[in-house]
Amino acid sequence: MVHDPSPAKVILAAVELAARAEIDDLLGLTTRHQTILKKELLLRILLTFLPETTSPVLYVALLQKVVEGDLGCDDTTVPHWLPPSIETLSEDQARKKVCKLNLAPLPLSNDLSADPFTEFLLRRARALDEEAGMLSQIPDLLQPFVGHSEVIHSWLTTTIIPLVRRSTEYYITSDHCTLASFEKLPDRTAVEYLLSETPLSIETHGNVGKDLRGLLSPWLYDSRRWHSSQANPSSHSPLQCLGWESAREWLIQQVEQDWRFGVAAADQWNGPRDVDFGDFQDPPTSQEQLCYFDATYCRTLIAAAYRISDPDIQALDGAHQIAARVAVLLGLGSLSETRGSRNEHWPELSPIGMKHVPETNITRMHFRSSLLDSENPLTEPTEDSLQLLQALVLSARHLSRLGMPYTLRRAGELWLSRDKREQKIELMKLIRLAAHHAPRDDDIFWGQLRSDVLWLHSWTPSPATGHATGDAAGVFGTIPLADIEVELLKVILAHSRYALARSIYQDIEEPPLPVESVRQAVFDAALDAFDNASNPNRTRGGLRKCNDILQALPKSAPKSLDTSRQIEALLGAAHSLSNYRLVLKQGEPFSPIMLRVHSDPISILEKVLEQNPKAYTRLQEFIDVGENMVTAGFLSNRWSHRPPSTPDKQDHALWDSNKRVVAMCVAAALREDDFETAYSYIASRVVGSDGGDDRWSWKAALQTGEYVRTPKTQLPTHLGTSSANPEVRHLEQRLECLATALRVAPASELQAILQSFLGCEQRLDDAIAEEAAKEAAWDAAGDLGALPGSFDAPPPNANYPSRNASITTAGRQAEEAPLSIFDLSRATARAARRNLTTLSSLQGMATGGSQGDTASVAEDHHRARRRDQLREAATGTLVSGVGWLIGANVNHSD
Repeated sequence: MVHDPSPAKVILAAVELAARAEIDDLLGLTTRHQTILKKELLLRILLTFLPETTSPVLYVALLQKVVEGDLGCDDTTVPHWLPPSIETLSEDQARKKVCKLNLAPLPLSNDLSADPFTEFLLRRARALDEEAGMLSQIPDLLQPFVGHSEVIHSWLTTTIIPLVRRSTEYYITSDHCTLASFEKLPDRTAVEYLLSETPLSIETHGNVGKDLRGLLSPWLYDSRRWHSSQANPSSHSPLQCLGWESAREWLIQQVEQDWRFGVAAADQWNGPRDVDFGDFQDPPTSQEQLCYFDATYCRTLIAAAYRISDPDIQALDGAHQIAARVAVLLGLGSLSETRGSRNEHWPELSPIGMKHVPETNITRMHFRSSLLDSENPLTEPTEDSLQLLQALVLSARHLSRLGMPYTLRRAGELWLSRDKREQKIELMKLIRLAAHHAPRDDDIFWGQLRSDVLWLHSWTPSPATGHATGDAAGVFGTIPLADIEVELLKVILAHSRYALARSIYQDIEEPPLPVESVRQAVFDAALDAFDNASNPNRTRGGLRKCNDILQALPKSAPKSLDTSRQIEALLGAAHSLSNYRLVLKQGEPFSPIMLRVHSDPISILEKVLEQNPKAYTRLQEFIDVGENMVTAGFLSNRWSHRPPSTPDKQDHALWDSNKRVVAMCVAAALREDDFETAYSYIASRVVGSDGGDDRWSWKAALQTGEYVRTPKTQLPTHLGTSSANPEVRHLEQRLECLATALRVAPASELQAILQSFLGCEQRLDDAIAEEAAKEAAWDAAGDLGALPGSFDAPPPNANYPSRNASITTAGRQAEEAPLSIFDLSRATARAARRNLTTLSSLQGMATGGSQGDTASVAEDHHRARRRDQLREAATGTLVSGVGWLIGANVNHSD
């Protein structure tokens, strides 16, 4: 009869069979000796001696029988067997070996649902990974027992499954994290590890949903991730999953790096409640937890849309897809499409204008750093926040499509700023960029641009007219609608879309702008075209456009208006200068805008005269240019295009301009040694003072009178009644110009002019005397007495005056040298009585000319009379200037 082995030997046999992983034999031994190998002892033996490399599928059946107590009790069916090495041991030896086994304990955890078998499974599973690297086989060990313990079920579904999938099923990488290490990771690090292999490239975003559903979602259902509001007083929710909060931050970060990740996540994943536990039953979850997941997921998606940092059209369409997905999740239906370019595709958004800002207390910080905050009104999962998101998406999209890249956040900050100046700057930038990319001859584009801008102002496809006041809801809502229409009209005119401008702003029953605003826009656009012109020819380029704009809306801006005439004068002035070479600065040719920004535009004519030989001969043309400049209003205000305030001031400005232009042409003629032309301008244009403040004529007359003839001086083309002697003729003309200067100069300048007058008179006397001496010598050389057959010759020493001797030269024989200044002043007083000069001249003629022939006396008398006229004109003017020296009565006349 075979005796049953002692308990010590049974235990040693179980240890040896476990160490050799002989599971069947161990099962038999356990079945035979159930009273000895009780469940906890057997589990400790397996935990201590069963090799970790043993596949769980080999001993799961044993464990099931052990835990369920289904080992059977028929000892006859189970053979009695012990390993020979143990069979031969004495009882004492066997007991000593058992005492030395040092079996692993199975202490109970703090979890009330834990039991020895649960502890065995937990420790065995960790040993599989830590000792044998058999992480992928842990589910094989735990799966049969998920119904045994909630701890095993939760641990398997929320920790083991995500880790196994990340490390062995979804991706095979060398970046392996042990189970123990993974469980110790902080929440944010654990999220990053679970999703570290999630493809973020454009081509593989199709796996985003799978990873979120199979890796992240299960991990979030671990009860250890949840905290109550008492644990986190700053939270406004009664429940909070800290792991999910970390995951939300990670998701937002990925969207910032690639907006396609956010779109893929929204399309492929419904949030944490969208979870893949495989073949396992979902862990128990409260309705409160699910509501928390839904609300925070929708808020995360809205935040992700706002954090898209790419202003590309496709990225903004992606933001709209995210918003549309949120609308579906919230049961609000579908949002309208953004890709339509016509305003019939634009939504009629409810007013979310400035009046809502104080209620929600939205600040720019809400766009920048607190999008995930449960109190942020921008990301609150409501219909209003979605409409705002949709409006900002459409706004950013339109701005980007029109050439000004805009992100959602930038559009939101522009909307939120309610800063009229900032919005106006952005509006003008938008219009300029859109115009830069505008196709030619396409009224449809400009009509659509207007519709786009008006929608951006009000967020409605049917805005009010430009007569409306008050703020609107859109990103340009603080700009008055009339100002926007004016800027649109100006850019439409600037791009020569005149028919479109008339159809919108003039030829309809209720135009969007009052006629005064249209008129001002026309004038501003015309002047902008003028300022941007490079060619002063009005039939080309910018000046042609300026002219066309001026005539584009004749009903609103007729030619009869003062400003219309003024701009027309401006065009005329610029066009006249197009016929000349003109460089105001070295290397910079003249452009029309210089007429508008120059502090003294008439001075430009001096440059024209300097750079264009013989240009001074076109006096009337330059006078017309000057008058156009005055009409354009330059002399009244450098920066204004308004004419002088009163007709009297305008008439004076025209008079002054004419005098100044004549003086310029005189100076130019003298520079080119054309004294005859300069003299003719003085003789014909400077006829005397007419009561105005003539700052130019007397200087021109003085400059001409002081001109000294040189070999380069151009000769006269005809003599008329003047002297044939060019020097005498020149001095007589100079004397006449100086006399004119004395007539029109201010009193403070008379003395200097008088000095020049007397000097010129002296040189004229010398020239006449020299001419007379030469004629006398010629007569002497032709003495008739030296000729054969001569008779009745006069005595050789007879004193006869020359035929061309002047009346003044004859008078010098009876009078003293030229007058001093004081004497001339006395002569001035006598000239006022109209007798002294004439009598003196007649006396000189009687003394020196009684013996001359008739022709010579007549010529001398003409010249003397001419001299006397000049003297009397000059001295007559001095009566008011220096008559006080002798106490003359300046008002006396006989």
